[in-house]
Amino acid sequence: MSTIKVAPVKPTISLDVFEKIDIRVGTVELVQDVKDSLKLVKLTVDFGDHKRNILAGMKQERRNPKEIE
Repeated sequence: MSTIKVAPVKPTISLDVFEKIDIRVGTVELVQDVKDSLKLVKLTVDFGDHKRNILAGMKQERRNPKEIE
């Protein structure tokens, strides 16, 4: 497993800029392996009013990516 590099903390933004950002929180319902990929998994995420499939490069970050279900 490779070493993960932590990104530096970004500068603080103003409240006006923050209010323009659309932040959504969802529940990860399913984590599926992406065949032939060393990094990607497919997440099925429920946002309450809709569900979305998202590809995430987290295979090398977690021993068992399904633990986030």
